[in-house]
Order: sequence, then structure tokens, then C-alpha cells
Amino acid sequence: MSGQTQARHGATGIFDEHHPPARALIDDCVHCGFCLPACPTYLLWGQEMDSPRGRIYLMKLGSEGVVAMSAAYVGHFDNCLGCMACVTACPSGVQYDKLIEAARAQIERRYRRSLADRLFRRMLFWLFPHPRRLRLLVPLLWFYQATRLQWLLRRLKIVRALPERWRAMEELLPPVRAGALLRSGVARETAAVGPQRGRVGLLLGCVQRVFFPGVNAATARVLAAEGYQVIAPPEQGCCGALLVHSGHEAEAMAMARRLIDLFEREAVEIIVTNAAGCGSTLKQFGWLLRDDPQYRDRAQAFAAKCRDISEVLDETAPRATRHPLPLRVAYHDACHLQHAQGIWDQPRRALGLVPQLEIVEIPEAAVCCGSAGIYNLVEPGPARQLGDRKAQNLLATGAHLLVTSNPGCLLQIRNALARAGSDLPVRHFVEVIDASMRGVTPAVFRKA
Repeated sequence: MSGQTQARHGATGIFDEHHPPARALIDDCVHCGFCLPACPTYLLWGQEMDSPRGRIYLMKLGSEGVVAMSAAYVGHFDNCLGCMACVTACPSGVQYDKLIEAARAQIERRYRRSLADRLFRRMLFWLFPHPRRLRLLVPLLWFYQATRLQWLLRRLKIVRALPERWRAMEELLPPVRAGALLRSGVARETAAVGPQRGRVGLLLGCVQRVFFPGVNAATARVLAAEGYQVIAPPEQGCCGALLVHSGHEAEAMAMARRLIDLFEREAVEIIVTNAAGCGSTLKQFGWLLRDDPQYRDRAQAFAAKCRDISEVLDETAPRATRHPLPLRVAYHDACHLQHAQGIWDQPRRALGLVPQLEIVEIPEAAVCCGSAGIYNLVEPGPARQLGDRKAQNLLATGAHLLVTSNPGCLLQIRNALARAGSDLPVRHFVEVIDASMRGVTPAVFRKA
């Protein structure tokens, strides 16, 4: 099959009848243009069809059957980072998040990509949502980095000869320490310190669990120090965030059901997330499973329990002592935290409780860093431009440390800073809170 229209045009145009982009939501857009300065791809290229209102117009044309689902048509949706900055900027309340996910699900069902594209995407989804498979890479990555083979291949510019997507993947590899070879993680149960406030579940994530285990460990310590019993079932799987955001609806629904089953058995009162993309997906489980009579109500109840770690800390009076951290910190808002979940003040208030910690704002704070799930792998060109833009804005703050709340942002910004010749440390928000509670000196943040 070619990349042309692959279905007869019916009542829903080039879309099938399973949840096409809803015409009522499309018509909510009045094309006012408030979304334009918020959209990363419009900022880069200034092209109308690579703006939110332009993509909504393309959905309208698609629903009317007056365009083909061609490579050019699909390309405009592939270019979208799904950062949801337009949702925050829109004065009319247009639900672009629901529209873009519906459009992408249609594309994955109705459009046949090139063989190379299909194989690359299949590899990503075979690997990243599966922690056990990711863990198999740890010793290989450690060997690649510890033997300086990575340094040599980069020095000889062999890495530059790789196809662009594979080169981007190599550049984004997380640093792997020798300790990562020993399987470590959060205990299934961490007891509360002092009188127990509640029983919470901790989502371990996929990339987070394997390559940033210290973030999960810090999250469990912080919650325990604040009086929560923490339950972190090691058998939990992926939440489906990457799949939802990429249009793989059926697989994401299956993962959501398994996660709901698991945490229902654990009888937790709150489900805590520390990865922005995962958190936004968990809070939308009710919408994702809206057609499933067995899970619809359960999914809504599950979603109502979900909180980002910054929300949990903000909702209760602090109990653990915060020790001084004399640092100038730039806080980067992960898109799926500030735009998709509407969380902006909570992490700043939590950081503000740390004595001697100065928080500085990054110019263009609402603009995506270019990570966006798998975006920096499938669309490495614009992702690199956005990463470089973010790094320059960050360095202009004179901060000692960059803090954010998403593993993808950590990798993307670290890579962009390296291109800028900076060794500025990058850490997760909860690691700073944990360091303050434990009285760890700022020197710990000077190493990657």
C-alpha cells in the first residue's frame, strides 16, 4: 500500500467510525490564534498547518473527506509534540488533547508508513514500555560507556555516520553507573516514619525504574518521611502513556486494565506518580476506558486517586525537617505536568520550603524542551532545535542546578546542555526534596 488514502470516504470522511476526532470538539476552535505563540513547531517554522489551529482545520477537512490521508497530511500530525501548551493558552477551552490523540489513533489504523518507519517505531514500542527488556540493556550500556567505547566512536565521528534517528538515540543514552548492574529498586513496602497519614501506591514507571532508580527511591523516602506507608508492587507494568500519545489505543487500554487490577488489590488511598507523562495518562484512564462497561467506573475511581508527588507534598502540612540547600535552582516545567495536569505552583511551593534554595524562572518556560515521549527519537531534527533553545534559555538564568519532573526531560536537557558545552547538573524535583530532608550537601548535585 502507498501512503495515499486507504479507506473509502464515509460519514466520517477519511476516518473510521471508532472515535474519529469529534466534530463538536473541532467546532470549538474559533481560529483566534492564541495558540500560535505557544506552539513549539509554529515557533520553529511559522507554518499554519504546523500549529494547533492548523491541525484542527486538517481534522475538519479529513472528517469531510476532502483531503487524502497522505504522507504530507500525516506529517503535520507527526510534527506535533503533543505538549498541550495550546490547551493552556486557548481562551475557548478547545480540548486539543482529545483531538490529537483521536487523530493519531486514526492514523495508526488507517495509514501505512514506510517500512523503515514501521520497523523503527515497532522497535521503540517493543522496548520502552517493558522494564524487563530495558533492563537487559543496562550491562551493555555500562560496558559501552565504562570502556570508553562510546567516547572513541564519538571522537572518531563514527556515530555521526548513523541514520539520524539512530544517532539521536545514541546521543540520548543515559549514563549508567556500575551500581546499576546490581538490580536494585524500591522495596515493595516502605513503612511510614511516625504516625501514619495514609497508604499510598507508587508508580515505578519504565524508563524511570530502569535508568533513574534513584528517583523512585527518593520518592519513597520522601513520602515515608512525611508519614505515608508506600506500596510499590514490583510486578506492575507500563501505564501505556507512550502508546496513548502515539495512537496505539488498544495496547494502552490493555496496560491500563492491568494497572487498575493491580492497585485495586493493594487497596491504596492515593497513587503517586513522579513522571509527568505517566501522571497525565493515569488521570485520563476514565476517558481511555470510557467504552469498557467492566472498567469504566473503576478507571474513573482509579484516576481520581492519582497525584503527582508535588501535589501530595503540597496538599499536606510538611512534617519532615528541611535542611538548607544553598543553591540557585532553575525549575523546568515538564509539559505534561504544567499543561496536561495543570500543575505549576505545587512544585515551586514544595521547593520553596527548602531553606536557602533560590528558584529562578527559565525564559519561555511554557515551551517544550523537545523530549515529548518518543518525539526526540522519531523527529530528532525539531527536537534538537527545541532542546538547544531550552538549553540557552536555561544557561541565561545562571542557575547552579536544573530541576524537572520527567525522565524524558532529564535526558533531553542533559543532552542539549552537553552540546552547549555545559556540565550543569540536571536532577529530578523529588531528589532535591529528598536531599534537603536528609541533609545532603549540594556537592552531590555536581556529578551527573
